[in-house]
Amino acid sequence: MLQPVCRRTWAPRGQTPILRQWDRRDRLSRTSALTLAPHRQRFGLYWALYRHNIRAGEVLRFLRNLRRHRPRGFVLIWDRGRPHQAKRVQTWLAAYAPDLNPVEHVWGHTKYSDLASLAPPNLDILETPVGASLAQKRGQRPLLASFFQAAGLRL
Repeated sequence: MLQPVCRRTWAPRGQTPILRQWDRRDRLSRTSALTLAPHRQRFGLYWALYRHNIRAGEVLRFLRNLRRHRPRGFVLIWDRGRPHQAKRVQTWLAAYAPDLNPVEHVWGHTKYSDLASLAPPNLDILETPVGASLAQKRGQRPLLASFFQAAGLRL
C-alpha cells in the first residue's frame, strides 16, 4: 500500500503536481471483515494492519477476535490468499466464494478513492490515513450496503 495510486487532480496551470516515490520493500498488509446482521440490517467493519506479510497465526488471531465480536457465528467468504490456505486456517473455512467477497470492495474504495495519489514516505505515515479511512467507512451505512450489492449479495 505504499506505492501511490495516481489520480487526476487540480493544480494551477503550468504547475504539474509531482509525486516523488521510489521502489519500496516495506509493506502494510491487512486483513479485514465486513459483516451484516441480516434482520437488523446492521453493518460491521473489522480490520487489522501488519507491517509484514500476514501469516496463518495472524489470520487465526483475527478470526478469534472476530468470533468474540460475532459470538452467534458468521459465514466466512474467503479469497485465495496464501495464509488462508494454511492447514491451521483451513478449519475455519466453511464455504468458499471469492466472487462474493464484499470486503474486497472496501479495500478497493480505500485504495483507489480515499488514498489515491497518497505517497507516504514510510509506514508510520501510511497507517494513520488507512485507519482513518476505515473508521470513516464504519459509520456509512449506504456505502457499506453498496459493497454487498457490488459483490452481488442481496440484503
